[in-house]
Amino acid sequence: MDLENWTSSVVFARGISAAELAVRMGGNPEGATEPITDAQVWDLRMEVYRPGASGDGVVRVGESGGWAFAVEYGDSTGSDRLLDISRGGVEAIRYYPMAEHPPATVDYARDGEYLCGFGLDEEGDRWGQQPDLLLPELIAAQVLQPDGSKDASAFDEPYTITYKRTLAVFETRFGLSLPRTCLAESRLPAYAVRGTPDMRTGREPDYYEIRAWAIASGMTYTDNGTRVPPEIREAFQQATDNRGT
Repeated sequence: MDLENWTSSVVFARGISAAELAVRMGGNPEGATEPITDAQVWDLRMEVYRPGASGDGVVRVGESGGWAFAVEYGDSTGSDRLLDISRGGVEAIRYYPMAEHPPATVDYARDGEYLCGFGLDEEGDRWGQQPDLLLPELIAAQVLQPDGSKDASAFDEPYTITYKRTLAVFETRFGLSLPRTCLAESRLPAYAVRGTPDMRTGREPDYYEIRAWAIASGMTYTDNGTRVPPEIREAFQQATDNRGT
């Protein structure tokens, strides 16, 4: 898995479809967008931060190698539902990226139970109902020493090397294989899982009309090619209303 420098949380689930994964993370089953890339998510109208309130959260979902996966954006809390995602015999894995301190974390749940989790490059401190579930593999991969409590890597070894080794353990144990190109460049449907973001991905019906009016009115006009900026739309509506009075 090419995730060691990935900046968005990723959830994997085996035993359900990508659409069902989105629903278990809080998405509306009828609310999928047309397939979009990682970059296009930011063209959706999300309020990531609202003073005194939660922002909007979105996930893009797909399937690879027998696993459904979801990439989180904005203020998504879908991955917090890991136990619910794993109900009914489903296996669920969450990769939560962070800087070196605190580290990225990996969590594993199955059939509604949280089995194990730990920080990458801090694998000696494990938690869950079966904290040592992956201990033999971590020792074999030279991530941990045989006692399971000490880092086996050299003191001056970059933490990214350990990240790669630990993610390789998950890849081998669970058959996970998800290249970065699949995460970033593949066109995948997106679902809103928190808040009320505008999930429209097509061009607004009156886009060209308002754009032409704004340019003719001498306004500075920049957009994403699909939606009219709110301040331009408001000015257009005011001008239209004034013409009718």
